[in-house]
Amino acid sequence: MTEDLGTPVLDDHLHLDPRHGRGIEAVEEFARLGGTHLLVVNKPSWLLGVEPDEPDDFRAVFEETLETVAAASETLPGRAWPVLGVHPGLISRLVDERGFSPEAARDLMRGGLSVASEYVADGDALALKSGRPHYDVTDAVWDASNAVTRRAFELGAEVDCAVQLHTEATEDLTDLAAVADEVGLDPSKVVKHYAAGELAGVTPSVMSDKERLERAAEAGEPFLMETDFVDDPDRPGMVLGPKTVPRRVRWLLEEGHEEAVRRAHVETPRDVYGIDTEATLERGEP
Repeated sequence: MTEDLGTPVLDDHLHLDPRHGRGIEAVEEFARLGGTHLLVVNKPSWLLGVEPDEPDDFRAVFEETLETVAAASETLPGRAWPVLGVHPGLISRLVDERGFSPEAARDLMRGGLSVASEYVADGDALALKSGRPHYDVTDAVWDASNAVTRRAFELGAEVDCAVQLHTEATEDLTDLAAVADEVGLDPSKVVKHYAAGELAGVTPSVMSDKERLERAAEAGEPFLMETDFVDDPDRPGMVLGPKTVPRRVRWLLEEGHEEAVRRAHVETPRDVYGIDTEATLERGEP
C-alpha cells in the first residue's frame, strides 16, 4: 500500500543505477513511503565505465541517466527530472591517474558541462551539476576546479537553469554566490547538495537527518531535502536510503513543521528550478 503524506515529497539529489544497483526498485520504495518527485543526478562518469577524453564522451553518461529518469517517472505518482553535469572529483582522476595537467582537465570538464547544458536547452534536463573537491588538493587543481564551477554558472545563466554544487563542507558559500552573481546567475538558483541545516549565499539541499532538518525548519529560509542515495551495492550504508525523505517529511509534519515542508517541497523547488510539484502530482503532467 502506498502512503499519502498529503503533500508533494521531493528528494532533491540522489543517484539511480539500474545496471549495478537497485534502480527502479529504489524508486518504488520511495513512492511506497509517500515520495512523489525525484531529481536524479547522473552518477560520476567513471562509475558508469566512462573515462572521457573529449567532451562528447560524457553523452553516454547523460543518455543513460535520461533513460533511468524516464523509467522513474513512470513509477512515481509525480515525476522525476534529470540533473546532468561533471562530478568535481573527476579532476583528481584526470590529473592523478591519467596524466592530465590541471588546465587540460579543466577544459575537458568545462566541455562536458557545455554538453550537459545542451540537454537543458533542449528541455531534456532540468539543471546542471558541478562544484569543487571536498578534500585537499593543490592550488592548481583548486583554481582549475573553481574555473569549472564558474563555467557551470555561466552556462546556467545562458540556458536559464539552476546549478547543483558538490563542495567542501561549509555553511558559507558567499564566495561562489558572488561568482554566480558576477556572471548573471541568481545565487538562489545555486544549490549546495549535502548541506547542513543553514547556509549563507546559496540555497541548501539539506541532508535528511533530523538535526539538520530541525535547524533548516526553524531557520525559516528556503531549503530542499535530499538523501544523496548512491545506489551502489558495494557501499550500502554510505549515505541515506531512498525511504528517508518521505519518513522525515512525516516526522516534520508530526513535529508541527507544516510550513517548512511546504517550503522544501513546493515553494523552493518552484523558485529554484521552476517546477510545480503540486500540478505534476495532481495531473501527472510534465
